[in-house]
Amino acid sequence: MSGSDDFVFDEASGEWISAAEAAERAKAAGVVEVRDAVGNLLADGDTVTLVKDLKVKGAGGQTLKRGTVIRSIRLTGDPQEIDCRHETIKGLVLRAEFVKKN
Repeated sequence: MSGSDDFVFDEASGEWISAAEAAERAKAAGVVEVRDAVGNLLADGDTVTLVKDLKVKGAGGQTLKRGTVIRSIRLTGDPQEIDCRHETIKGLVLRAEFVKKN
């Protein structure tokens, strides 16, 4: 073992692990999987289609129709919400259960 190896105590496993392994575990723990209505894994930049009509709160009674295409989504860190942009609505957040990946 060289003097440059750092070890940290992992409370979850009760073991001493290398700092690099601890960083990998922390990174993996921070990854949130977001899945659409049919179980496809979503990622930043994906294009999705609405699977049902949605009334948009705070947009003056506007409704997004089934089949509306939303381009370039962003994940929010919440496994059930995605951040979107639509021509007529700014700051749109949709539930992943109402979209399907194209």
